[in-house]
Amino acid sequence: MARPRSHPAPPRITAPDLPRHLVSGRLARHADLTGAAIGIEAGSADGAHARLSESSLSAASVDRIELTGGILSDVHIGDVSAAELVARDGAWRTVTLVGGRLGTLDAGRARWDGVEVRGVRIDYLSAPAAILRDVRFVDCRIGTLDAPGSTLERVQFAGTTVDEFDTRELRGTDLDLRGLDALAFTDVRALRNATVSLRQAEAHAAALAQALGIEVRDDARDERMPR
Repeated sequence: MARPRSHPAPPRITAPDLPRHLVSGRLARHADLTGAAIGIEAGSADGAHARLSESSLSAASVDRIELTGGILSDVHIGDVSAAELVARDGAWRTVTLVGGRLGTLDAGRARWDGVEVRGVRIDYLSAPAAILRDVRFVDCRIGTLDAPGSTLERVQFAGTTVDEFDTRELRGTDLDLRGLDALAFTDVRALRNATVSLRQAEAHAAALAQALGIEVRDDARDERMPR
């Protein structure tokens, strides 16, 4: 007899396959780098539409890292401190983003497969119309997470806090929110297929009830004694 499918299914994530020795590389528009150690030390770096594979990327106190339309495969991004990391319309596969501080991470219309974001502080994570499959957020602190119109499949949160999560028109499959401490969801109706903990359900009970058309009143104040 086949074993029953566990729900929610966990993300399928493996560490990037990096060569033992990396050579120094420079990020540039349309660059094609394999086996490179890319370091950005100041200012901004424009790697729009670059292709990075089996490489590492680090940056310290930079203004902007431009990776719009970039294709990353087997890449480790470590301890990046940047005001902006722009990765719109990009494709990331088997990528780890570990440590550091980002003012804005722009992943609008991006496609992520097998991505882990661990121990990163992000003030604003923008991912409208993105497709995130097999993605895990671990020990992250996120101010605002905007994901309207996005597709989240086998996405898991662990030890992560979010002030506000914009879930309008979000589509989720095997979306595991049990490790997410969110102060507010813009539209709780988008969580229809998500998995939450009992604590989370209790914390957002009023919003969930309102979404179901249930009127919630404070009995102590609204109770009327018969005359």
